[in-house]
Amino acid sequence: MLFDERPKARREDLFDRVKEVSEVIDAIDKGRPIIVLSGIRRIGKTSVLLVALNEVNVDSVLIDCRALKENYGRRELYALFSTAFSSKLDKLRDVLKGIRGVSIMGNYVELKWSGRDYLSLTELFDKLNRRRLVIALDEAQRLRGPLANEVKDAIAHAYDYDRNLTFILTGSEVGLLHELLNVDDEESPLYGRYYHEVALGRFSVDESEEFLRRGFSELSISVSDDVITSIAEYFDGIPGWLTLAGNVYAGTRDLSQVRETAIKIAMSEIENLIRVKERTSPIVARRYETVLRCIANGSNSWGRVLRCLEDEEGSTISSSVLHNIITNLEKLSIIKDYEFLDPIYREASKRLKG
Repeated sequence: MLFDERPKARREDLFDRVKEVSEVIDAIDKGRPIIVLSGIRRIGKTSVLLVALNEVNVDSVLIDCRALKENYGRRELYALFSTAFSSKLDKLRDVLKGIRGVSIMGNYVELKWSGRDYLSLTELFDKLNRRRLVIALDEAQRLRGPLANEVKDAIAHAYDYDRNLTFILTGSEVGLLHELLNVDDEESPLYGRYYHEVALGRFSVDESEEFLRRGFSELSISVSDDVITSIAEYFDGIPGWLTLAGNVYAGTRDLSQVRETAIKIAMSEIENLIRVKERTSPIVARRYETVLRCIANGSNSWGRVLRCLEDEEGSTISSSVLHNIITNLEKLSIIKDYEFLDPIYREASKRLKG
């Protein structure tokens, strides 16, 4: 069903994205070492990834990096791999069996992350190379942190020597994902490595309206063209928001409730970002709130944002402070050129109290 809130895994449940799915499958079939699947939040990256992995004739393992905290350790990293391999044990048992540092206990894969039988990721990838395999890292920008270079070293080694492995990295914080790869920096383990990028864009208004019509039709609900157009225009072609809107409207028949529900969700996500900054510095966290609110209310240039921030605090603000905030918000794919990439984040930011 189109309005299923979970990521789609079958092509018949996925609206459009024929080109993107085909491009991912083609890159896998050609044995590309690294594929990057990028796009803003709720644009449908995970759905495209799952459909492609289900249709390609290659075994795969999906590692969800969202569970990693900023300062994750080797225990947390190996737990992610362990969970992922356990979920595909029926396909991978033969290739995992006998690897030093890997134990199979019933339906669970244990990975040794320290001690005498410690298994490095480089060694693990070399052993997995006995089989044609796709290793997908969902929201891979979360790998940034203390062990980022260790992970990149292993991927770089696999890029050069493990020709049976293809890595797919997805990321909704596109700037941070590119920063993780850092292929243009001579100091980066992945320096000079080419990756094939598939960037997902938003639906057009016509595509959004067709998506909504089909979704409501599947629910046997009759909805006027005016309502469909209003939802399509408000959510600006972002599939995840359109899906949420379809479900909320099907239950309430109230457009204002549709918008309010989406804004509350976006507000919660922004507040989570602010809380992360607050652990470092309450002043910095407050400034992030102010900058977001300033841009949401029309401050669309460096000078206007700086003036708005200084008026809020009644103090001069260092240019480097504002530069860091703007740069980080762009890396998080929240803004670009002083405009919000997601209209719902803009509406939610207007409500930040500062």
